Amino acid sequence: MSIKINLDMVMLKKNMSSKDLAKIINITNANLSILKTGKAKAIRFSTLNDICKALNCQPGDILEYVNDEIEDTIE
Repeated sequence: MSIKINLDMVMLKKNMSSKDLAKIINITNANLSILKTGKAKAIRFSTLNDICKALNCQPGDILEYVNDEIEDTIE
């Protein structure tokens, strides 16, 4: 997939646990785990908004576009 999820890094910088973030944004720990591991196929803007609000960050801090074609040629 071309979208990399950096939620773990942002949470670490903000000293926020998964349990605390899940509680603040009102989603289950399981669903937050799916987001963090990049297994989610989509994210609602309202959820992204809540994450950014809770972590005081921008969407670009959490989501990153990675060109798979360039990565494949480097490896």
